[in-house]
Amino acid sequence: MRRWTRIATTCVAAMTVAGAAVGGAVVYFGWYDVSATGPHTVPVHALLDVALTRSVKLRSADIAVPELDGPERIRRGDTLFRANCVQCHGAPGQAPEPYALGLNPAPASLVASARERPATEIFWIVRQGIKMTGMPAWQYRLTDEQIWDVVAFMRVLPTLSTQQYRHAAPDADPPPAPKPAPAADTRLGDAMAGRDALQQYLCVTCHAIPGVPGARHHVGPSLEGMADRSRIAGVVANSPENMRQWLMDPQGVKPGTAMPELGLREQDARDIAAFLQTLSRFD
Repeated sequence: MRRWTRIATTCVAAMTVAGAAVGGAVVYFGWYDVSATGPHTVPVHALLDVALTRSVKLRSADIAVPELDGPERIRRGDTLFRANCVQCHGAPGQAPEPYALGLNPAPASLVASARERPATEIFWIVRQGIKMTGMPAWQYRLTDEQIWDVVAFMRVLPTLSTQQYRHAAPDADPPPAPKPAPAADTRLGDAMAGRDALQQYLCVTCHAIPGVPGARHHVGPSLEGMADRSRIAGVVANSPENMRQWLMDPQGVKPGTAMPELGLREQDARDIAAFLQTLSRFD
């Protein structure tokens, strides 16, 4: 029995190594097609779908659901849905915008999602986003209350016909984005939260940032050793408060700078400033 056990173990190990070698060759030699005009293979698509389903189910299990049936909440959710969701996902009788038609994987029909997923999962997906799909993390753009409004509207979306959806359009303009919280309501900067926020505000598309995946671009200066620099943008002393101000209003700190205003919330700016203070060459 031991002999057969050793043989089976050896075979499994050999097959694992061979599979890893084949997979590595497919990636290294560019044989896997990454173009958006060709879908993932059926096995890859199935694997990603299982991973998404199980991950969302696990992470949303303990979310408490507020009251979602109030007509005012549903109306607010309708307004937010039209302002932020329909462009990629479409709606009854309304196609997504042309740019969304080329996304791969294709954005899900939210009518189907509302039928198949509980409110907790929809809230988690909207708030956290799904990597490698184009679905953003709306927690950096909407409050949790606004996200629940969207969930409330999505719960009634499957019941709406094309005519009902079209005629239910709110007269009011979409609500403005939440204003940055007053200083009294903010907490101290959290470096780990700042590391996550860097991704959400696209800092990684212009700057090389040590330890941050994907941050290897050099449109702007590298942020390596940022904590050791004496000045920010060459004009103000390098301090967490000045960094917060620079991130929120770069044109106000240095008129004409190529650094764009990204609409950071104050807390996110504090968190990013705290993370940048960890980027020292001497640690």
